Amino acid sequence: MSGGSSPALERSSSCRHMSETKAVTQPGDSISVQGISYTVREHVGPWWNLSLYYKKWTRQILKDVSFHIESGQIMGILGNSGSGKTTLLDAISGRLGQKDNFFGEVYVNGHQLKKEQFRDCVSYVPQSDTLLSFLTIQESLTYTALLTLQKCSNDLIKKKVDAVMAELSLSHIADKIIGSRIFAGISGGEKRRVSIAAQLLQDPKVMLLDEPTTGLDSLTANQIVSLLSELAHRGRIVIITIHQPRSELFRLFDKIAIMSFGEMVFCGNPMEMITFFSDCGYSCPEQSNPFDFYVDLTSVDTRSKERELETYSRVQVIGSAYKNSEIFSEVLATIETTKCMKELPPIPFKNKDSPSTFYKLWILLRRITKNLSRDKMGITMRLFQNLLFGLFVAFFLLRLRNDLLKGAVQDRVGLVYQCVSAPPYTGMLNAVALFPPLRAISDQESKDGLYKKWQMLLAYIVHFLPFSVISVAIFSTFIYWTVGLYPDASRFGIFFAVILASHIIGELLTLVVLGVVQNPQIVQSGVVLLNSAGVIVGTGLVRTIEEMSPPFKILSYISSQRYSSEVLIVNEFHGLSFTCGGANSSMSINPMCIFSHGTEFIEKHFPGALSRFHINFLILYAFVPGLAIIAILSFKIREIIISR
Repeated sequence: MSGGSSPALERSSSCRHMSETKAVTQPGDSISVQGISYTVREHVGPWWNLSLYYKKWTRQILKDVSFHIESGQIMGILGNSGSGKTTLLDAISGRLGQKDNFFGEVYVNGHQLKKEQFRDCVSYVPQSDTLLSFLTIQESLTYTALLTLQKCSNDLIKKKVDAVMAELSLSHIADKIIGSRIFAGISGGEKRRVSIAAQLLQDPKVMLLDEPTTGLDSLTANQIVSLLSELAHRGRIVIITIHQPRSELFRLFDKIAIMSFGEMVFCGNPMEMITFFSDCGYSCPEQSNPFDFYVDLTSVDTRSKERELETYSRVQVIGSAYKNSEIFSEVLATIETTKCMKELPPIPFKNKDSPSTFYKLWILLRRITKNLSRDKMGITMRLFQNLLFGLFVAFFLLRLRNDLLKGAVQDRVGLVYQCVSAPPYTGMLNAVALFPPLRAISDQESKDGLYKKWQMLLAYIVHFLPFSVISVAIFSTFIYWTVGLYPDASRFGIFFAVILASHIIGELLTLVVLGVVQNPQIVQSGVVLLNSAGVIVGTGLVRTIEEMSPPFKILSYISSQRYSSEVLIVNEFHGLSFTCGGANSSMSINPMCIFSHGTEFIEKHFPGALSRFHINFLILYAFVPGLAIIAILSFKIREIIISR
């Protein structure tokens, strides 16, 4: 793109001519970015203003960005907020995707990267650290290595992890828990180094880091940049975006790029930067931080219209001066020369031997289990939250009776109502509390190509099933025999199976929504509403299904509560005999005594439920694999959306 109109390229008539005029050097790894441009289309107005919402305006994020960097160098990309720094890293790493609004090329060792090669060539460390809180540093890196390197023995993987920890000065804290905002662990700078170490396990030749010093104190930030400089000088290419670096870091960068409004207004070594801006009439004052001075110089002041026009005009003049400078001409000439060199090494792919799908699932399951097993409070709540609900119900009901005048039917119907509505809710609480951190790390690691998002989801499902069984077993055993439900072991088994299915369905439904909606609080509110709606239209305990309007009758068929409530009603009332005011009282004396047997209640309020008992049970359990499949599909869709 930009190369077509450059004077430097016009003077370069052929690859042969450029290779003859270029000094002969030992070829090494290099990365070239040529003519990168990226635009987005955004809605003009809010969604509720339809006339404006469907109108769109185009905003250019990157505009004709080109640079070249070689092995052993570290480049810092500076610029104010919104200048396009992060988007540029996304473009270099292939995370923007190949769209109509994306133009330009990325070359590694003179070879243009194809879409499927970006992920296997470039390592990317995002601004936020996505780490599992309850793992130690060594455990976290070991699991990452296991997901990356299949054919290595455990001894070789341990040596690899130990070497990386030594390289990043993590060996002395290898057994420390990573921690989170809730409980103490390692420091922010140490978490940054763990994130970098996870990428180094694949031995990348190109490393991109987005704001690696964000949230760190100045001393720790300097240590991180010094560490990255050392990594670059050991034969890697390191590109970082950085916010407000200290002047002491000036000497650490081999190249400095300054972004403004999506344009690269300068890219060169530190001394070239000082000379270039001095030639433009902007010498850095003594005792000033050159980083701060030049970033402020190339920023637009929007405090007033006059200041905005003045500073924008200045940025345009500086950007034009750079595009016409000898520094930029040499960059374009170097890119063209590199593309024509035949003796360059092949693209330096990361050292990665992807394990099989089953092996990845096994490693993910082990990692999830080890991480969550250390959350003592979390495990306690998962196992006994249903029991806490059961204790309240048991103390409220005490013992069920068969006397109609003492609530024999009402108490049983109320208990069924609670047993249908509460277990899905506790399942939802588990998913909302435990899965979002796993979802966050799967978003990052799937972009790195370690596994697919649905594999993390499936591993979590396998993980929570035993906890669901134990939790529901504790609750069912307590509530069933304490309140005095139908005294039969086989019926207890059916009761347990229905409560278990309801609990699992609640958690799976939450996972489905978590695949689509990012905010866990919104997910929690949404699932509560769905569960409440299912109870109202499906159980027939608020209004009988026969009395509902046709739309609600149709909705009841897709509600799992319809099937669980009918199974529980039949399981409890079938074969049950009632009295009315005493064992010898006549059933006709009191108008409340209208049922002498539970079967009569079933036929009146749930007609046909007896004949549908087995099919209802099967349909209820069909929801479990059905929702699991929908959850996997939702995370596949999430992967497609995020990758775009």
